[in-house]
Amino acid sequence: MSLIKIENLTFSYYGYVKPVFENVSFSFDTNWKTGLIGRNGIGKSTLFKLLLKQEVYQGKISSSVDFVKFPPDIRNPSQLVIALYQELLPDEADWKLCRELNLLHLDENLIYRAFDTLSKGEQTKILLAMLFTKDDGFLLIDEPTNHLDLEGRQVVSDYLKSKKGFLLISHDRNFLDGCINHVIALNRNSIDVQSGNFTSWYDNKTLKDRFELGQNEKLQKDIKRLKDAARQSQMWSDKIETTKNGMKVSGVKPDKGRIGHRSAKMMKKSKNLEHRQHKAIEEKQRLLKDIDAKESLLLHPLAHHKNPLLSVRDVAAYYGDVQLFSHLSFEINQGDIAAIYGGNGSGKSTLIKILLGLHHDYTGELHLASGLKISYIPQAASDLTGRLNEYIHQHNVDDTLCKTILSKLDFSKALFDMDMQHYSDGQKKKVLLAVSLSKPAHVFIWDEPLNYIDVISRIQIEEMIKAATPTLIFVEHDKRFADELANKIIQV
Repeated sequence: MSLIKIENLTFSYYGYVKPVFENVSFSFDTNWKTGLIGRNGIGKSTLFKLLLKQEVYQGKISSSVDFVKFPPDIRNPSQLVIALYQELLPDEADWKLCRELNLLHLDENLIYRAFDTLSKGEQTKILLAMLFTKDDGFLLIDEPTNHLDLEGRQVVSDYLKSKKGFLLISHDRNFLDGCINHVIALNRNSIDVQSGNFTSWYDNKTLKDRFELGQNEKLQKDIKRLKDAARQSQMWSDKIETTKNGMKVSGVKPDKGRIGHRSAKMMKKSKNLEHRQHKAIEEKQRLLKDIDAKESLLLHPLAHHKNPLLSVRDVAAYYGDVQLFSHLSFEINQGDIAAIYGGNGSGKSTLIKILLGLHHDYTGELHLASGLKISYIPQAASDLTGRLNEYIHQHNVDDTLCKTILSKLDFSKALFDMDMQHYSDGQKKKVLLAVSLSKPAHVFIWDEPLNYIDVISRIQIEEMIKAATPTLIFVEHDKRFADELANKIIQV
């Protein structure tokens, strides 16, 4: 048993008004399988950088383990897997890597393949296998699920559950529930450390937020009452001051000496009362809890006069000489929420591009209802650059509506004037989501809309879809999201 202790930690990026961390202290055990949870931009990846000593901070971080980052930095991805392993971990035996690959259901012969020829899912598993061969390392695992399909996520979750300890950033609730036994939650003004998985943490958080919301309302009423009393005290002081300065009462010239003595006494009493009231207001404002309220999002589905809206008959898709899938048939009616399932490389994104008219190498029949309006979220967000305002105008959506949606997704207003190339991956994905939600449409087609999106925002999006009942086709490897929403499965 070994503790990682963080004491009085303060850190801020240059040019940022609000520190990422301000005088925070907490600790956790190296034997814990710990999930690190929080909104996009709250400081999860920054905490990893601080643990790895990649940034200068104030305070103290003490630990008896070596921190190991996942994914590691790879200088030459074209080399063989075994050569990459020997470069990253020169002191570890080759048999250890083979042992870990077996636990991840991977063929040992992959070590003789060039790393960049492997699928993204295989690369993820192999890098995890490499890093877990280091017996004295403590892994800091940053979003390992982004390139894993449903089956791959289950395999990796089971694999992590078998390990001794790690700190994991992931937004997939089922994945977290399958492998963690503790949670560190980064809130706006506090940090919670709890035992349990994601679901037990979220249930506790919901109950706590309900209680604290009631306490907040009571405190807000107390603050309003004190502010009203402070205003009354100020008016009383002003009235005394006016009398002291020589106002006539009923036409009789006042005795300035007597009134001056009395008013000075009353003024002192008034100022003391005012000071006590302001102090009470400040104390009560400090008691206001940092509740992460999930504001309701709105979706604007359009009604169409025809059903089905979209039909696919015996479609086979090709990518060059490779057939991705064949004999695929389905219909989408108004109100259908359809999840496209399939392993990595099976053609899910290609199917979406066929529906959008962006991929033409296919056989079979595709019919869309006339005048069909589609709102699309692409899978990739990394190429977003330029100003947010320009991007919104390019897509011909309402500026105020789009920014309101972003604000409800906990997107800082300070980001509105930044170049989008400096956004995090989660912030870029939220821009794509907000633009799509700002477009009234008959059908919404989303390709992995939740990649990099924090777990609280995922729950907001789920609740919005349940309330709006749009026609939606999506690819998403977050099983809980699909299970909660889909009434139709398209298996590729």
